[in-house]
Amino acid sequence: MVKTSLAAKALEQGKGILRLAPTWVPRSFCVPGRRIKLHPDDYYVLGCQRGGIDERWFSSTTPAKNGPLTGENEGLSQIVFNDGGTVVQFLLKDAVDELKGELIGDRLWEEHQSWPMYSKFFDNMGPLPHHIHHNDEKAALIGQAGKPEAYYFPPQVNNHGGDFPYTFMGIAPGTTREQIRECLVNFTKGDNKITSYSQAYRLDPGTGWDVPPGLLHAPGSMCTYEPQKASDVFAMYQSLVNEAIIPEELLWNGTPEESKGDFDALLDVIDWDLNVDPNLMQNRFMAPIPVRPLEEMEAEGYIEKWVCYKSDAFSAKELTVLPGATVVIKDSAAYGMIMMQGHGKMGVWDIETPALIRYGQLTNDEFFVSEKAAIEGVKIVNTSATDPIVMLKHFGPKNPDLVL
Repeated sequence: MVKTSLAAKALEQGKGILRLAPTWVPRSFCVPGRRIKLHPDDYYVLGCQRGGIDERWFSSTTPAKNGPLTGENEGLSQIVFNDGGTVVQFLLKDAVDELKGELIGDRLWEEHQSWPMYSKFFDNMGPLPHHIHHNDEKAALIGQAGKPEAYYFPPQVNNHGGDFPYTFMGIAPGTTREQIRECLVNFTKGDNKITSYSQAYRLDPGTGWDVPPGLLHAPGSMCTYEPQKASDVFAMYQSLVNEAIIPEELLWNGTPEESKGDFDALLDVIDWDLNVDPNLMQNRFMAPIPVRPLEEMEAEGYIEKWVCYKSDAFSAKELTVLPGATVVIKDSAAYGMIMMQGHGKMGVWDIETPALIRYGQLTNDEFFVSEKAAIEGVKIVNTSATDPIVMLKHFGPKNPDLVL
């Protein structure tokens, strides 16, 4: 008799939709913005030496790279399965490895042999350092994949903008490589003033930005929903932010051992044309785009918009189900999702948006939808007469539905 695995049982129990546990991630160089619904007593629950919890990761099969103190399975999403009355948790990564195309679709499995993206909230009181993510070629030198990413600023978690709701992006046209090299050489001498050669843009809730690899950026203090390729590769090119010192080791993070100390190697990570683009805002800013005419969707009880759509490595939608409506939403690819507002039913699951979450507490606000269930259509029932259901949905590469 063949024994059915936990992953197969969970997929069957959820009728193609898996329930996920919250995945909290600390960052030692950040101060939490306290907008991601974690209980006030729990932001430093992992110990002050780990830093505050300022990120929640979604649909992640990518381990966090947080240095020698990184916890086991840190950054990896866990599936929640009710096994005969006993709640069992196991890694989404293990389920993907076992179920393959049955879960994420044959197209993605055959091309990537993995779930090749994840998303997160990052929630900082102040700005992050001007930093960069490597492309595939540079990241491969340290055994990682490159990292394109994108930002969306959900109104539901941005009741305030933090200390600095502006993002530095790119390098001002006319700047020379030698000027940036001098900033990097001066990293250990105090403020290396690299943002003197950049431009800052105000961040507005309900909008977003596309951030390809090789683009310098210093994210502002909005709570940010961030779909990205399945990688945690980065290097910090700014030495001092809000009077906080950035360790030199983070400057060389992502650099092969044999190239550490070579400032030209750091310069080579920068995509110069991308950074000095005079039309940077036009090319990288993203306003939401309805997936269909608004009046047609509203007549059917919902509104769905593309919120991240300029990368072929991932995409994301914001789905709103109007009060009292019942809808069936079809997609052509597997996706993860996080609830932002409201409550009701999604398939066999109760869905709800918690106001406050204790560290380790299970919730009904995060799920992963298999490709088969997405194609057949997910039934969503909004049981409220007044409150819309709002969820964010993150997809893998080359979403067949993304035709703009």
